[in-house]
Amino acid sequence: MTTRALLIRHGETIWNASGRWQGNAPVPLSTTGQQQARALGRYLANDGPPVDVLYSSPLKRAYQTAEAIAHALDLPVHTDARLRETDLGDWQGLTREEAAAWDPERFAAFSADWYTVAPPNGESRNQLKARARAAFEDITARHPGQQIALVSHGGTLNMLIESLFGQIKRPSLTNTSITIIEQARPGAPWQAVRFAWSPHLADAPLGETW
Repeated sequence: MTTRALLIRHGETIWNASGRWQGNAPVPLSTTGQQQARALGRYLANDGPPVDVLYSSPLKRAYQTAEAIAHALDLPVHTDARLRETDLGDWQGLTREEAAAWDPERFAAFSADWYTVAPPNGESRNQLKARARAAFEDITARHPGQQIALVSHGGTLNMLIESLFGQIKRPSLTNTSITIIEQARPGAPWQAVRFAWSPHLADAPLGETW
């Protein structure tokens, strides 16, 4: 009874393109991001792996991506707040350079150890990893033997993947990329099938930003 999870990053936003940290801001998809999401929906409807159930972060950019998939597959979108992006606190909306200039001492500590050091009024990578994994465990336990699509964010998906497989070298999770993992039976280890796959995109999308 194989369970398959499709880990999907949201489409591009204007803040992605400008290198601005989004965190939990309600940033919508750009025109390019909307096109990417529709292309992904068409691919999953016609040529891609099947999807039985669809979950999404409630943040606008992820939910808009999930809506495009839902429209193509005629599925409802279930939201889970634990799939949202990392909380960047006071640094939300800044670029990396702006954060470093505004708060150099905390930024230096964060850059040296972002697993335990959080942005001011934000969360650390370890906190993000714990909530992403908890959401994943709950959702997959609810749907054994099914094909589950999870639409989330670059930072969140990276920490989820790391929680499952450790720190491994892999392609960047580009916008609307699909990472496929499988579990042969409940309780068995998850196996990676494909990382950062974008067969629906003709051009090279942006690299990893969160």
